[in-house]
Amino acid sequence: MTKSLQGKVALVAGGTRGAGRGIAVELGAAGATVYVTGRSTRARRSEMDRPETIEETAELVTAAGGTGIAVAVDHLESAQVRALVERIDAERGRLDVLVNDIWGGELMFSWDAKLWEHDLDKGLRILRLAVDTHIITSHHALPLLLRNPGGLVVEMTDGTAQYNADNYRVSFFYDLAKTSVLRMAYAQAQELGPLGATAVALTPGWMRSEIMLETFGVTEETWRDALAKEPHFAISETPRFTGRAVAALAADPDKERWNGRSLSSGGLAQEYGFTDLDGSRPDAWRYITEVQDAGKPADTTGYR
Repeated sequence: MTKSLQGKVALVAGGTRGAGRGIAVELGAAGATVYVTGRSTRARRSEMDRPETIEETAELVTAAGGTGIAVAVDHLESAQVRALVERIDAERGRLDVLVNDIWGGELMFSWDAKLWEHDLDKGLRILRLAVDTHIITSHHALPLLLRNPGGLVVEMTDGTAQYNADNYRVSFFYDLAKTSVLRMAYAQAQELGPLGATAVALTPGWMRSEIMLETFGVTEETWRDALAKEPHFAISETPRFTGRAVAALAADPDKERWNGRSLSSGGLAQEYGFTDLDGSRPDAWRYITEVQDAGKPADTTGYR
């Protein structure tokens, strides 16, 4: 990859694992300085109790060719986020890319409990983790991002606006969380666009995150073994694919044409020409709509 983001500064909020890690690494590969935040550090695990850490992600960013900086931040704590942005300002004097990827709700939502059956404390915690964190982070970070023209805000969610409008996503709290993030991207776009910045919502496809691979009992090297259990997993993609989508957006001098839009990694791959690590271009949301949800046999021909 060319160093298209040399001299640029990015904040990947929620960069410990999954899409956040993939985005941070690909921004680094494009030459950016990337601040990676989260609650999981080598000294202390978050409530997720996972082994991945922000330090690991920062090291991967540096190894890819950028400069990775890990900062432990709870994005529900306004004072911590404000201090983070003040540090970025003091050390770099600019912020070009803000990625709001904070989530951490994987262990809290139910796949089948109705609103009145769902644990209320967990449901409300999901909304705080998925919505409040993004609002708090943008509130503090946007003034620095607006200091230079061409800034980009990426709100990470699950599902495109069209797909989520037509489909109930899992359960009440999950559906509300992911749909709210789509609207937050649109709302920020209305305020940022006239000031020379761009805000978008971005969704991965069926992503082979650390948790997903573990769920299927496979590794990135053996992921195709999961097709025996779930044939449609054939459309899946690595977190780095989403990372390349963000890097392509950030480097696009005409990125404002996307302002306020709901985008997907697969859709942007068709636009910008990047591929996943295996050279393919999985278009997951088109596949999910036209093949998986339509009840057709798994066949990725024409979709990757």
